Amino acid sequence: MSVEVIFESMFGNTRTIAEAVAEGLREGLGSRGPEATVSLVDVSQAPADLPEDVMLLVLGGPTHAFSMSRPATREDALGQAHVHDAERASTGLREWIAQARPSADVTVITFDTRVKKAFVPGSAARSAARALAAEGFARAERGETFWVADSPGPLLDGEVERARAWGVQLAARA
Repeated sequence: MSVEVIFESMFGNTRTIAEAVAEGLREGLGSRGPEATVSLVDVSQAPADLPEDVMLLVLGGPTHAFSMSRPATREDALGQAHVHDAERASTGLREWIAQARPSADVTVITFDTRVKKAFVPGSAARSAARALAAEGFARAERGETFWVADSPGPLLDGEVERARAWGVQLAARA
């Protein structure tokens, strides 16, 4: 039995959250022995076919323009970070979901990072959960939002600890 954490990150904030979630999952699954593994995978490296032993998929990305990122919003974010990476610009959660092969047995829980400002709508986690369901992932649901101070970050105080604790909670669902 394994858990896969797939993430998209432009400034490193979502990667940090994904790492903390994976740590929490490992802690929570620790009593299940060595067959319970947690993999952390950048979306650009994620396979379309999940390994057969994956029982829980945690999928996270940044909220761009009120939803999941698009090639243009990724290009803009990478430009702000002074990074030129064609692979990261071309592949995000949206593209992975469109080409992934659904599994009826896998629970998928999404998360996102977004700027903490009053009255700013939209959520990559919500959009991803809807897109997953539309693509045939019957057990897809929206999870958590983790807050950043501004587009490039940093994460707000306590968010990494909250992500780790959430990972421990998610382990009970695997």
